[in-house]
Amino acid sequence: MAVISELIREEENGSLSFGDYSLPVKTKQDGFKYNGDAYKIKTFCEITRLEKNGSFLYESVPGTAVHNYMSNASKVMFEVEGDKDAQITLELESETEYKVHVDQVYVGKMKTDLGGKLTISAELEENDKIAVVVEKVD
Repeated sequence: MAVISELIREEENGSLSFGDYSLPVKTKQDGFKYNGDAYKIKTFCEITRLEKNGSFLYESVPGTAVHNYMSNASKVMFEVEGDKDAQITLELESETEYKVHVDQVYVGKMKTDLGGKLTISAELEENDKIAVVVEKVD
């Protein structure tokens, strides 16, 4: 199990890793500074949620551990791990189409709703990490 024991951290490659699905009770860390922004993480076995400057970025039900999370205006990519299948919600640009790859398999194009939410299902087994890449369609 490669949970993030410090709840959130910056990796050597400049990405973020966060979340601990092994925790039995909700644990939070607020005010984590990264690239001039403030991040807040809430995580435990039932949910993992990441916010940036008070705005929603990532949520999984049940909780997960996320490794090497990187994002820019057109792409979000990370590896996710958990002990059971999870539903992952990302906040992206509203009413925009994205290409989605899960575990190196193209699962299709998805369009965000008015609020910019995009939901992905991830089939997870304990100790496995799967890669997720969400890229804006030009």
